Amino acid sequence: MSEVLNTIRNFMEKQGIPGRDGYELAASDKTFADGANFRIEIAGIERATTMEAMIKEAQKRNIVIHRAVAAVGGATYCDAQELKDMAQMARDENIEVVMTVGPRKAWDAGAKESCTSEGQVQGPRLRGSDNISYHIADIMRSIDAGFRGFLVYDEGVLFILNKMREEGLIPAETFFKFSVFGGYCSAAGAKVIESMGADSFNPISDVSRPILSSIRQAIDIPLDVYTIVPNSFGGSFRAYETPEIAKVASPCYFKFEPGTSEADIYMPWISEEWQAGFMKEKVKIASIVMEIMDKHAPEMKTSPKGAKDLVMTKP
Repeated sequence: MSEVLNTIRNFMEKQGIPGRDGYELAASDKTFADGANFRIEIAGIERATTMEAMIKEAQKRNIVIHRAVAAVGGATYCDAQELKDMAQMARDENIEVVMTVGPRKAWDAGAKESCTSEGQVQGPRLRGSDNISYHIADIMRSIDAGFRGFLVYDEGVLFILNKMREEGLIPAETFFKFSVFGGYCSAAGAKVIESMGADSFNPISDVSRPILSSIRQAIDIPLDVYTIVPNSFGGSFRAYETPEIAKVASPCYFKFEPGTSEADIYMPWISEEWQAGFMKEKVKIASIVMEIMDKHAPEMKTSPKGAKDLVMTKP
């Protein structure tokens, strides 16, 4: 190895960032508060009826859903009563919820560049202070309905939200999950996001196990790892990798996002019946991954329903 690379990598190590990816695939010595290595997260709770379908299918398949990501199409499309109903169902079932709120870059009447091929690679950050204030207002609306977890993909918004949490403008128990659309895929990036107040981190969907291992060495917050992604993300299904992923990334959430593309499956005008049926398929895939974990990695622990460190809704 060259002297230059040695110097760079040694400096990275001094900053708490691995100088190389974790090719040795060392077992993580970190866990959730209850000692668990992995949990289950289901995204796409677009309506109260979708939440109901997820709960019924999980009961049918005897699978524990620890966390749900709600209103991926945007909480702005849900009326106040629907938000409250979703919060109540989650509370009754001891499911932690991460809400995805409305105003985004593409919603901005001036954000035409985001529709171009080059504009799409510039990231989904919000344009200007007005849009940041609209976005946070939608978070406050969801807080009023009882939600305490939120998806964040804009570092500026994360900075403001963390300050608001510190100063009591939003409830102290509110937590922030940093989205895959933030585009981070390294230990250095993960360390930055953790330092800014993120409570959970979703790296891009195709990171290798050595990269996951290096990220885990650098940060303590849970990693949210895709096991299946839409065709628009590459269509990968890492079911048989989950034992090794849990080993190196613990504590982690397994995420399930099948389908054609998020732009297709989360349009708010898709029928509630279709969303409910699609949710059953997601829970089925989660149950298959649990079957694989039970058979091939029985030493890897998952949390019981309603683990005490989960942040519940307060409808």
